[in-house]
Amino acid sequence: MDHAAAPFSDEAQIAEIGEGLLDRSLPKARWTHAAHFAAASWLLTRRPDIDAFVQMPDLIRAYNAVTGGLNSDTEGYHETITQASLRAARAFLASRPADAPLHESVNALLHSPLGQPDWLLEYWSYERLFSVAARKAWLEPDLKALPF
Repeated sequence: MDHAAAPFSDEAQIAEIGEGLLDRSLPKARWTHAAHFAAASWLLTRRPDIDAFVQMPDLIRAYNAVTGGLNSDTEGYHETITQASLRAARAFLASRPADAPLHESVNALLHSPLGQPDWLLEYWSYERLFSVAARKAWLEPDLKALPF
């Protein structure tokens, strides 16, 4: 990601990603690291009817299946990464002003340490995070506790 540029210019872009995940219409090429955080943030703030922590796993698995992706021991849905990312997004959003535009909050998250693709490796060893066990179920960090 170009750290100088803001990936999202308005809330409609965030909603399009969230809705595209829900109805499985988002083009696979747009399901990026930034899109994962955008979808998580949208679900957490704009869809109180959806429990993201409970429903995101099935949403991602279904999306992957429709777009030709796999959900296997080595590819596709990853429970520990998803749950940790949801926790990070929830904590970050809670630290923002209540009236902050969602796209600005998502951009700020993506530019923060938590928005970096490798942020999880501060808390999990590579071996633990990318194990089949961590892909299938939540595994607590083995390097240090999450700060939220």
